[in-house]
Amino acid sequence: MHASLQEAALQVRAAVRVAIEGLVGREQLAELIVLAAVAQEHILVVGPPGTAKSAVVRRVAQAMGGRYFEYLLGRFTEPSELFGTVDLHKLREGRVETDTTEMLPEADIVFLDEVFLGSTAILNSLLGVLNERRFRRGHTQLDCPLRVCVGAANGLPDDEGLAAFGDRFLLHLFIEPVADEQLEALLSGGWQAERRPVLPQLSLAQLDTLALASADVDLEAVRPLLAGAVRRLRDAGLVLSDRRIVKSQRLIAAAAVLNGRTVAGEGDLWPLLYALPTREAQHQGREVLSELLKRSASSHLFSAVEAASQQPLSRLARLVEAATRCLAQEAASVAAERESLLREIDANFAAEALPEDLRQLRGRLAAHTSFAL
Repeated sequence: MHASLQEAALQVRAAVRVAIEGLVGREQLAELIVLAAVAQEHILVVGPPGTAKSAVVRRVAQAMGGRYFEYLLGRFTEPSELFGTVDLHKLREGRVETDTTEMLPEADIVFLDEVFLGSTAILNSLLGVLNERRFRRGHTQLDCPLRVCVGAANGLPDDEGLAAFGDRFLLHLFIEPVADEQLEALLSGGWQAERRPVLPQLSLAQLDTLALASADVDLEAVRPLLAGAVRRLRDAGLVLSDRRIVKSQRLIAAAAVLNGRTVAGEGDLWPLLYALPTREAQHQGREVLSELLKRSASSHLFSAVEAASQQPLSRLARLVEAATRCLAQEAASVAAERESLLREIDANFAAEALPEDLRQLRGRLAAHTSFAL
């Protein structure tokens, strides 16, 4: 991989790390926003209120830089609240044009909460922006700089028309409140996150560098594997639309670029799971594709990969990063974390199957604790 692409991937990873600091259990969402942005696709996040959906998107946008637009939709939201009002000066001249200044059509990153509550007029206009990066209203014809749109909802709609709109979000993520065993971390992290502003960590140029590279990724080797995975899903009754199957290649290409390669391999096929549109389909798909997913790995999106695969190899990058971070900190302050990491490493890898980089880090961790080798 070219040095410029490797540097861009590292900077994006650093931005994600800063963005999710203090937000327990939400690294997966932040990473999938990055994946969607590099793939030039969009993500739908489904989960109950109060699960930090908006906080994650807002902090990721702040870390990435660029123009950000956020709105909570309701039954009575007017199109002008998202797209801008009619320009009265132009209207007097007989032209219906929209003043889009600081509105959604000019944003680089967009978050729409309760996205399915939008009116037909709003959703129709959104389709053009999401699919074509083009805003049309009256005489206004505007190219949109949108990198990624994050839609959020408490649940998937039953209405077929709304379900078809939701299908335009290629990635679907289902989240739950933080588990009981993480409540202390949630309280501590949330207290600090509220007082720690997120400063821009990069410009959108790095993101665009990766997006351009993903368009040229060599997918020839993985296409037979992807076709085989789709057939297995179909045999299990899990059917993806032709559009989602074709577009899933964008996610695979983006995963490869963010993993440091311009040629996709079998370890990059994990985003296919997030293209399945329902929680139940993803749960079943993980079982159907277990053999394929166990080879999944990523250097920079390891939480998303780990959640998709739930296999030891997918945990490697996270364990390496966590061990490196522990070794860089004061001994007394992270003693418990070091011991916890050692136990997790041993639970996931037999001694003879331990990857060399993790073996070396494990030895250094053990040397600073009473934990047995």
